[in-house]
Amino acid sequence: MSVYVYAITKTEHPLDLDDVRGVGEDGGDLHAISSGSLSAVVSEAPADLSVARRDLEAHHEVQENLWSDGAILPLSFGFVAPDEDSVRALLDERAEAFSQRLDELSGTAEFNVKGVTDEDVLLRAILTDSEQARTLNESIRDGGGTYEDRLALGELVAQEVQNRNAALAEEVLATLRPLVVSEQVAPPSQQYFVNASFLVEDARSEEFTRAGGELAERLGEGVELRLRGPLPPYSFV
Repeated sequence: MSVYVYAITKTEHPLDLDDVRGVGEDGGDLHAISSGSLSAVVSEAPADLSVARRDLEAHHEVQENLWSDGAILPLSFGFVAPDEDSVRALLDERAEAFSQRLDELSGTAEFNVKGVTDEDVLLRAILTDSEQARTLNESIRDGGGTYEDRLALGELVAQEVQNRNAALAEEVLATLRPLVVSEQVAPPSQQYFVNASFLVEDARSEEFTRAGGELAERLGEGVELRLRGPLPPYSFV
């Protein structure tokens, strides 16, 4: 029987699974497979597993329930093992590495920070601050100017947007880095000028959250800083 694996824990973890159900249409019964000092929390792998809201939410609910009682290694959505013996073999094979990582993650949580800029506000700021951009914009207003003028304005604005977003991202990272144990920073994208996950000690969670809130206010109009956490350490396993 194939099994769906949610997380790996130490055997001393409370494993309070009474109030949660696993993935699948009927919500799979959860149980632990143990070997040595480690346990894996699993359920029977459903035939109808899909990347849909129902199963994604069930997956994360199990992990968050476990994490609230102690350190876990949360597995990515969709991890299915052929049978319980395969899970035990994995626990045995990676026992030292899994145990070490669980010790490292004990007493920590993940926080995710995403930054978004309002394009209209950013464009107005560029036109206010850049005389060259204002001149080019006025020259092409109402269909005037040349193709070269329009091209030059587009290139200038694109470069300014990139520079300003990079500066915002660096300010976010520089402010929050002193408060964290580790970080995972994704490349900037059209959607987010910063997208970073931080591993934070429990003792500094409130300080980190407060610093994030103060930073969001300081960044001002047209900049939104979205902070999620505390979460299980999804990005640090």
